[in-house]
Amino acid sequence: MTRKYHPDNERMKRKYFIFLKEAKRQDDSSVDAVAKAISRFEAYTKWRDFKAFHFEQAVGFKAYLNKYRNEQTGSSLSKATMNSTLRSLKTFFQWLAMQAGYKSRINYTDTEYFNLSEKDARVATAKRNRPLVAFTLLTGARDSAIASFKLKHVDLTAGSVFQDAREVNTKASKTFTTYFFPVGDDIRQIVEDWVRYLKNELLFGNDDPLFPKTEVKPGERRVFESVGVLREHWSNATPIRKVFKDAFEQVGLTYFNPHSFRKTLVHLGETTCQGPEEFKAWSQNLGHEGVLTTFYSYGEVQQSRQHEILKALREPRA
Repeated sequence: MTRKYHPDNERMKRKYFIFLKEAKRQDDSSVDAVAKAISRFEAYTKWRDFKAFHFEQAVGFKAYLNKYRNEQTGSSLSKATMNSTLRSLKTFFQWLAMQAGYKSRINYTDTEYFNLSEKDARVATAKRNRPLVAFTLLTGARDSAIASFKLKHVDLTAGSVFQDAREVNTKASKTFTTYFFPVGDDIRQIVEDWVRYLKNELLFGNDDPLFPKTEVKPGERRVFESVGVLREHWSNATPIRKVFKDAFEQVGLTYFNPHSFRKTLVHLGETTCQGPEEFKAWSQNLGHEGVLTTFYSYGEVQQSRQHEILKALREPRA
């Protein structure tokens, strides 16, 4: 019977998992995702000693993932899953190549063979822009704050984002909590899926960016192209505005900048809130200390709506 583990591999995996938890501050679910990726690779190599790692194993494993089919559903692996699995293995073997007893056995540059093709990497990471737009509508956060949010600032259980001025670039350095606006469960689901993707597949930690910076490299056409995301924050909000501009252009709509979503939320609040207390809470959720700020800055009533309101006021009330 074939032994389905290698004693030395088990020892190094335990050491690595401790490193992830204690040094990299990864949570249990993130470490479990790494363990799954490593176990999948070990099964492919039939539990060979990690010291025997060679670039040909990485190349063969990528081909194996491309052909993999789930026995129950018959479905193939998504590019996102492949990307996260290969990223986990690349990082693990890079760490392993620096450990005593492995430095002379593992060629550090061989870990580069775990990379997906540029095309596949773009497919796997292009999903950032959709949740970026959804998050802007869900929270009404300013683009400068969005560029500086960390994963730890989002609480999916409470449905909130903590705009901590010590770490988040908020207006007037104000600290406050924003609860998700009632803009639709589908919008919220997009954001929740993104947060879980970062944690469970890309293995981002609490201090990593909520919307990471784009990774660019020279492409086949000898120009810089997007190939993924980095564990880095954007330095400013300019890339966010470009994401919005490109998104509107792709669907043939006039460009609306991220700040215009705050105006949209104010108009929604005016028609949704049933009384002064509800609108006060809505206003605070946008970071406004006074309701008048919300009215004066964002609260203009469109002429068509003005006509509807005045017409309704002329009618006798029940």
